[in-house]
Amino acid sequence: MSDIKRPVITLSYCTQCNWLLRTAWMAQELLSTFGQDIASVTLIPATGGLFQITLDGEVIWDRKERGGFPDVKVLKQMVRDRVWPERDLGHIDRAGKTEG
Repeated sequence: MSDIKRPVITLSYCTQCNWLLRTAWMAQELLSTFGQDIASVTLIPATGGLFQITLDGEVIWDRKERGGFPDVKVLKQMVRDRVWPERDLGHIDRAGKTEG
């Protein structure tokens, strides 16, 4: 996959809400699943209840709009569906793809 542009993912999280551990865990899960196929996963501290995930600058998850946090399975499927739709995520896909 070296000839394909690798995506950049950012996770912005509220430090006042103590969401660092949740955010770091999600980043670790993305890196564990997609490894070197991702250019970077960046954590961005914020305030005001912000929790937002972007993929190449496009917001793919906003806590305030969606009313919570993504399940990590859903997050991985969202990334995969946008970047590598043909990619099999193994046991995560056994129940089928979900919409993001």
